[in-house]
Amino acid sequence: MAMADRLNLEGLRYAQTVAKTKSFSAAARAYGVTQPALSNGIARLEERLGEKLFDRSPRGVTRTAFGARILPLIERALEALDAVAAEAGRLTEAGGERKIRMGLSPLIGSQLVARAFSMVRDLPHPRDLVLREANMRELRDCLTAGALDIILIPAVTAMPRFEHRVVDVEPMVVVSPDTAKAAPLELQDAGEECFILVPDACGLTTFTTQLFEAHEMPLRTYPGEAAGYQALEDWTKLGLGSAMVPRSKLTSPDVPHRPLLNEGREVQISFEAVWSADSPLAADLLHLADSLAAARR
Repeated sequence: MAMADRLNLEGLRYAQTVAKTKSFSAAARAYGVTQPALSNGIARLEERLGEKLFDRSPRGVTRTAFGARILPLIERALEALDAVAAEAGRLTEAGGERKIRMGLSPLIGSQLVARAFSMVRDLPHPRDLVLREANMRELRDCLTAGALDIILIPAVTAMPRFEHRVVDVEPMVVVSPDTAKAAPLELQDAGEECFILVPDACGLTTFTTQLFEAHEMPLRTYPGEAAGYQALEDWTKLGLGSAMVPRSKLTSPDVPHRPLLNEGREVQISFEAVWSADSPLAADLLHLADSLAAARR
């Protein structure tokens, strides 16, 4: 019997969780089993694979050289199995074939989402829209695994194996500690500002960094990170620095802000729809993306 036929799915999932948590006890809690049961499951898996996956020491759990090569394969195999189960569930549940599962970066504005809701009902085969908001990496992983049908994200990271369509653009604005300033801010002058950034999960920090790099300008940043857009505004009021955000992400239109210009033209961020041409919903996804793109003109 081949080795792959003898691999135990439970053991693979135990190993995956230990690799993520770097702890046997944390992995056992995550699965609701005793630590000895989880340890035995991984020991049986290691026996079948022929080498140890992990080393344990007082400093914690680390991957062996063998584990560093095998664990990413286990991760991809489990993602593929989960994608099979998710797609089967989607197709067999009541009305499952009528759903489009759309992932959203937190940077996507509510107006674009509202347009998407309206347009899926006008497709040749009207469908329901099921939304999931997550960070950029999770959205890309879910799209690749087939857990999402289409994602709307800032156009800041290449995904060359997928279909793309720019579906919206939005002007960028700067919120500054000096609320008396209301005149537009030229990009060249923005180099004198100190910007507060957010964790690079939604695409905003990537956009800001790329913008300054494209114009060969240094980006001065506050040493800390704000958790979200509300914190950005609060921190600017404390005088910690300025914040650059899409206009729709202002918590209120009354928040003092300055349009960001480049030689008199609005600096804009682009948002794109990304989907797989191999999706069984590819025709509807293309129609939806084209409709969203046409609506912004």
